[in-house]
Amino acid sequence: MSVMAREVEEDLKSPLIKSEGGFTTDDNQSNVIIDIESNGHHHHHQDYTNNSNNRIDEEAVVLEVHEEERDNNPFEFIGVERLVVPKETTIDPFRNNTPEIGCSLYEWIKMIIVIPIALLRLVGFGICLAIGFVFTKFALFGWKDKKNPMPRWRCRVLGVTRLCSRGILFCFGYHWIRRKGKPAPRDIAPIVVSNHVSYIDPIFYFYELHPTIVASESHDSLPFVGDIIRAMQVIYVNRFSAGSRKNAVSEIKRKASGNRFPRVLLFPEGTTTNGRSLISFQLGAFIPGYPIQPVVVRYPHIHFDQSWGNISLAKLMIRGFLQFHNFMEVEYLPVVYPNQKESASNFAERTGESIASALNVVQTSHSYGDVMLLMKAAEAKQEKASSYMVELARVDNSLNISTLEALDFLDVFLSMNPGPSGRVEIQEFLRVLRLPFCPLSEKIFAFIDVEKYGQITFRQFCYGVALVMKQPLFWRTCELAFGLSDSIRLAIPDITDEQVDELFKLFDSDSDDKVSEDDFITCLKKNPLLVALFSWVGTGTEVGSCSRVI
Repeated sequence: MSVMAREVEEDLKSPLIKSEGGFTTDDNQSNVIIDIESNGHHHHHQDYTNNSNNRIDEEAVVLEVHEEERDNNPFEFIGVERLVVPKETTIDPFRNNTPEIGCSLYEWIKMIIVIPIALLRLVGFGICLAIGFVFTKFALFGWKDKKNPMPRWRCRVLGVTRLCSRGILFCFGYHWIRRKGKPAPRDIAPIVVSNHVSYIDPIFYFYELHPTIVASESHDSLPFVGDIIRAMQVIYVNRFSAGSRKNAVSEIKRKASGNRFPRVLLFPEGTTTNGRSLISFQLGAFIPGYPIQPVVVRYPHIHFDQSWGNISLAKLMIRGFLQFHNFMEVEYLPVVYPNQKESASNFAERTGESIASALNVVQTSHSYGDVMLLMKAAEAKQEKASSYMVELARVDNSLNISTLEALDFLDVFLSMNPGPSGRVEIQEFLRVLRLPFCPLSEKIFAFIDVEKYGQITFRQFCYGVALVMKQPLFWRTCELAFGLSDSIRLAIPDITDEQVDELFKLFDSDSDDKVSEDDFITCLKKNPLLVALFSWVGTGTEVGSCSRVI
């Protein structure tokens, strides 16, 4: 807006009649303003006194709402203000979109025609696998110095295995693989990261780059696969062990620091997705601070989705054999260089943006932990298993909740018998927590029920218990509350002896008719919402011993 226009606007909004004391009228009078819209028409008359009163009323209402929330918050005493649950995403990055065979006449006809070819492919697959296994065993025979690079003659022997891996890809229908771009020299980009869609990805990279890979310790026991990854001088990692992850980062840095070892390959997502989105990155590839070349793999298809999502490996392999041809594209992206003094998370974010942009997809906050939640919900025969994913990377970043803790929370939630929609009623909620129906238990449930729907989802439950348990005063309250007689009756005066017995059984995990301190802490760790029973505990209370007196 130009200076002249602003001056005209101010003139139009000035009071038409000035008071003797200046440009404002009497405080008890309303200022009548004629506002002109850009089209030149009169808009409305406005009473500032009324608007001011309306704003005051609105602020008063907001204050009353916040005051009511505080009064109904059973966890305010440990510092919890209120529960905020991020909106659930509609994206399921692990869903395999292959339609059922019965839905397509074309698929039936195609598979019948391809069956003889599939049998030949199966024979070829077995021959390539056998030859590769023999040469891999020969390359590994007598090799004990795993800390240093594999001798060249052993690497040449593995060259036969690499050719066999290309033969395996051919048998699976990948007759040609489209490539875009080229791998950067190892001395420029010692680390390669890629999105992870299928079990085909590592087979291709073994043939193409012969890299050192980072893999889960559980892969070592797999037939043939275990030998291959050992020959690739694998860096093992236990994703649930902080010490193992730290050692893996040290090994990545050591092997990427010089040209003696092959380049290091990582799938920072930590699991396979359907390729239609990118999930959160683990930071192992980015902590060392070396240049990274991102690589993108795609599997264009119409009838057969080759992603290893919510589908068994056997079914995926069989359907792969029964295709005329399977398409695969690999694109080498420009090298991403770390900025000076840049954090690993920012480096990972920039690399993720590069891959997501090349794939034309969004990056979500899902992680490998969400896959485990999905599998556990599916094992429990939940109709909407995907609704039990909570984008665990976001929960971990904000509340520091591990995958194992989230799985424990899911166990508790599933014991509440969720309905077909994945929601839990208050009756089942209180049954599992062994709480009677009372004002306190209603407040606990209402704290989780942020939508005021009368039912809660696992997403709400997970965020709620995580928020409570991660408060600094939570564990202090647990320590102070242990051993205090009649503590439950102070929180729920009308509780019956039978209801006290039920709560005692919940705390008495080893069923020895005593609640030890370990029992007490373990129960509250598994059921953090029960800490609301001890809101009256003061910081000066002494810690005692506990028997059947809770």
